[in-house]
Amino acid sequence: MSARSNKPHEIVERALELSRADGCVVIADEHSTANLRWAGNALTTNGVTRGRSLTVVATVDGKEGTASGVVSRSAVTAEDLEPLVRAAEAAARGAGPAEDAQPLVTGVPEAPDFTDAPTETSSAVFADFAPALGEAFARARAGGRELYGFANHELVSTYVGTSTGLRLRHDQPNGTLELNAKSPDRTRSAWAGRSTRDFKDVDPGALDAELAVRLGWAERRVDLPAGRYETLLPPTAVADLLIYQLWSASGRDATEGRTVFSKPGGGTRVGERLTELPLTLRSDPNEPGLESAPFVVAHSSGGDQSVFDNGLPVPATEWVAAGELKHLTTTRHTAGLTGLPVAPAGGNLILDGGGEHSLEDMVAATGRGLLLTCLWYIREVDPATLLLTGLTRDGVYLVENGQVTGQVNNFRFNESPVDLLGRATEAGRTEKTLPREWSDWFTRAAMPALRVPDFNMSSVSQGV
Repeated sequence: MSARSNKPHEIVERALELSRADGCVVIADEHSTANLRWAGNALTTNGVTRGRSLTVVATVDGKEGTASGVVSRSAVTAEDLEPLVRAAEAAARGAGPAEDAQPLVTGVPEAPDFTDAPTETSSAVFADFAPALGEAFARARAGGRELYGFANHELVSTYVGTSTGLRLRHDQPNGTLELNAKSPDRTRSAWAGRSTRDFKDVDPGALDAELAVRLGWAERRVDLPAGRYETLLPPTAVADLLIYQLWSASGRDATEGRTVFSKPGGGTRVGERLTELPLTLRSDPNEPGLESAPFVVAHSSGGDQSVFDNGLPVPATEWVAAGELKHLTTTRHTAGLTGLPVAPAGGNLILDGGGEHSLEDMVAATGRGLLLTCLWYIREVDPATLLLTGLTRDGVYLVENGQVTGQVNNFRFNESPVDLLGRATEAGRTEKTLPREWSDWFTRAAMPALRVPDFNMSSVSQGV
């Protein structure tokens, strides 16, 4: 490789050549983004960015065990490589034995496109979306609405090489759309969001029409006190709750008695029924429309990931199967500690309940209850029960006799997603959704709406 080469696969190869450690993992991430932003029915900004980050993991074998050193840098070129590799090696030699040390992964076939150039996004991803957005602006203006929001498309090409011979590649597109409609006096607000791989399946006109209906509902205001209400949770809200549940499903933490998945007296709740509904919560890197990395990409070690597992295949995994807890997240190290099977967390989350009803169908079947738009500011209160608190936002609506009759005030809620699964009485049709709270970290989700007969609105909130 020439000293001036900046091809990502060659950067990976050169870093591995430079390594003097006993083991080495190199991860090159090539990022590109394109975005649009708008306010008051007019585009405000747009842009395209490019970038690279490189992570070097050096491992050093010693009498007490294997130590690891991890160093990451942005905008790395060939000239920056040797100092970066040496820094990782120095970090490894200065560290104590790594608790999660395992032999580096071997035996995974080389990606046939490992030496190909990274895939990049551009403003062309909005070729059909942007004109449709302009038409939505015109309709909103004519209808007395103001649209605000943004569309963002990111493409990350990840190259993983190791001293044990792995050469892996994954291209991850990730698109998000958030659209907010407001009345001219700003007293009414409604939100809609979508997750997409390429913006070809996003219709801003349809979203604007949906928001127009919600702003109409909000013309009548009803004040309600805190309490427990039959509540329809839309897919976005279900996603936010269950993503947090997945993040809290560490097999090690459960075995050590620290989480909602710990069994009283010792062990875990794997094998226990969590809900009578036939709900299956799963991750699958090959899920159509929600594809994610089929192998572990770990830039650092933590409770549910290990740098030693880089390149480990990620299989389809059922976390909950037909209502029964089946798996908790483990690395190879924590699987050995707990006796649980190895189960990487995965890059998407799907809840299947077998339901066929749309959210509109579920509203029509409701005598009296609340319909939520989304949740935000979610925080953990008690890990032992996974009790979460948070706020409703951009529209809580009163349903009476199958019809939405007005907008009610916002609430603070206190609920555990595990407990909610056990109390839910109906799951609607599963559909792709954008989790609003966690969309900066996790976007690939498909969820049904859930009917909860006694959702705990613990206090009234003055937020909009």
